[in-house]
Amino acid sequence: MLWWARSFFFAAVAGFFLEFGIEEMARAYQLQHPGEFLASFFSASFIILISGTLLVSFIWKMALKWKSGEK
Repeated sequence: MLWWARSFFFAAVAGFFLEFGIEEMARAYQLQHPGEFLASFFSASFIILISGTLLVSFIWKMALKWKSGEK
C-alpha cells in the first residue's frame, strides 16, 4: 500500500511540474526581450522534458505492477 501511495504522490508531483512547464512555455511567448525569451523557452522545455519523462515512467511502473497482480 505504501508503494502505491508513494507512486501516486510522485506522479502527482511530476504532473504538477509538467503543468508548470507548459505555463512557463506560454509565458515565454509573451516576453519582448529575445534573451529573456530564449532563457525562459529553454528552461520550460527542459522542465517539460524531465517531468514528462518521469510521469510516463511512474505510470508505466504502476501499470506493470497492476498487471502482474502484486499488492
